[in-house]
Amino acid sequence: MLVPPVNFALVVGQLYRSGHPINLNYQFLETLNLKTVIYVGENCPETISAEYKVWLEKQGINYIHFPSPSVSEPFTETDVGTVTEVLKLIIDERNYPILMHSNKGKHRVGVIVAVVRKCLQQWCLTPLYEEYIRYAKGKADSDFLFIEHYEFEDRDVVVEHFPRWVMR
Repeated sequence: MLVPPVNFALVVGQLYRSGHPINLNYQFLETLNLKTVIYVGENCPETISAEYKVWLEKQGINYIHFPSPSVSEPFTETDVGTVTEVLKLIIDERNYPILMHSNKGKHRVGVIVAVVRKCLQQWCLTPLYEEYIRYAKGKADSDFLFIEHYEFEDRDVVVEHFPRWVMR
């Protein structure tokens, strides 16, 4: 039986989002032929489970971790640099198919998906906020402010490697 990770969804093209995969999800994920997994979360690379690490290596998946503490007003905000670095990976089609995940696939990944929608797909704010809320179920005010004010600077990227769905 194929079981996707919690909060799994197709974002666009071969870009997927989810919560942290567990053993039960590996067979499903293998059907995606992932090339890259981006983890945005608090845990450091040394603390990922041995089982997950072995599975990633066995599949030949490039695993990239971006440390990102949970946002808590007024002391911890979403890091602009982290979001920008994740977007740089997303706009390079050589990294595809990509799964990006956080612990539960709600807030951290939700912010990145919203920024993809806003900056790369030119969505207006209302539908991307509705999508964010569908997954996050709360704690959105500071994230909404971040999404609204974030601007992606893509001066250093190679346009020839953009996925077809990126709107310029």
